[in-house]
Amino acid sequence: MDNGLANMRQFRFVWLLAVVAAASLLISCGDIGQRSFPVRTYNMGERITLGHIVYVAFETQWLTQIGEGMNARVPQHRFFLVRLSAVNSLGADIIVPNFTLEDDAGNKYPELSSGEGVPQYIGYLRSVKSAESQQGNALFDAPPRHYKMRIADETGEKVAYVDIPLNFVSETPEVPEVDGKDKKK
Repeated sequence: MDNGLANMRQFRFVWLLAVVAAASLLISCGDIGQRSFPVRTYNMGERITLGHIVYVAFETQWLTQIGEGMNARVPQHRFFLVRLSAVNSLGADIIVPNFTLEDDAGNKYPELSSGEGVPQYIGYLRSVKSAESQQGNALFDAPPRHYKMRIADETGEKVAYVDIPLNFVSETPEVPEVDGKDKKK
């Protein structure tokens, strides 16, 4: 009888071990499926579909301050605005995750939560209704460099990057003529 009891215990142990091994295999296969999504880098202006969000980053702008006079906001580095749109292709409301800038050295600069004074601010907490879009400027405080902006799907599981080259747009202002000076012909 002791021998039968020992065989029964051994059978239970082997059976439990097989169940644990099968569960581990299923869990690891699930992880492989999630990791198989390729992390790509897109150029500005390209349409990027992540999950149920379609992103397009249009343009960038560097600012030394936001606002005027005593009410001006001054950044630690420089204010960096990224104009973009996020379209919801799901049949329900979704939250568009926050963005992060990453430079070539691996430094990260998160999106700022306060958009006070930012023209066409896209908002920090972005809830987008079904088949609608959110469009505007995301705000960062970062030194002028080449960046990649990290974007994600509504779950945060699928990630992509938008390559943002370092550009300073320079506009030549109109200079008024000085009175009393003759122009040389």
